[in-house]
Amino acid sequence: MLTHPISNDSILTALNWRYATKKFDATRKISPTDWQVLEQALVLSPSSFGLQPWKFFVITDQATKEALVPFSWGQQQVADCSHLVVFTHRKEITPEYLDRFLQRIVEVRGVTIEALSGYRSLMAEKIFNGPMRNQVGEWNRLQAYIAFGNLLACAAMMGIDTCPMEGFEPAKYDEILNLTERGLTTSAACPVGYRAANDPYATYPKVRFETKDLVEYI
Repeated sequence: MLTHPISNDSILTALNWRYATKKFDATRKISPTDWQVLEQALVLSPSSFGLQPWKFFVITDQATKEALVPFSWGQQQVADCSHLVVFTHRKEITPEYLDRFLQRIVEVRGVTIEALSGYRSLMAEKIFNGPMRNQVGEWNRLQAYIAFGNLLACAAMMGIDTCPMEGFEPAKYDEILNLTERGLTTSAACPVGYRAANDPYATYPKVRFETKDLVEYI
């Protein structure tokens, strides 16, 4: 049983420390050890049915990062960060993808494929015949945001800066990263690294509505 490994104060301190970094220190890079933790934070993110209808592109190649800046509303964070994470999602879920996922369950849990037939039928009914059938792409896009939030929170607890971004041209990202031919499209992007010492946004108080205006108990 997992005990309380991180104190309440540590969690709140990290989340208050986090902000959408506007200027990264281009000379500072995330260590391989720390990056492996963030990579696993992405991999371990939850998804509906456990289907993981996403792929994360981690860009450290400077030329590629620079090429994306003009299609990121000119935001230099894309080029100056240590790692640029591009969140992509599957445009559709196919029967073949379902079978691939089920086979992975067989490999990891040691069950038989026959034991999963009911689960497959349930997923297939919801995805191919139910209300999801005409909005699978949008459903997948929203799933990617679960991983997006997970990365932001985990990075903050590690003292690593992030800048969640939707200000870019998805079609151009898809083109540069050759996503279309793979059945993928861009959901969001997130520069990750370390804030520059002279980023004034780092000292701005965090602006949120009062808790009573955002949280209601029933």
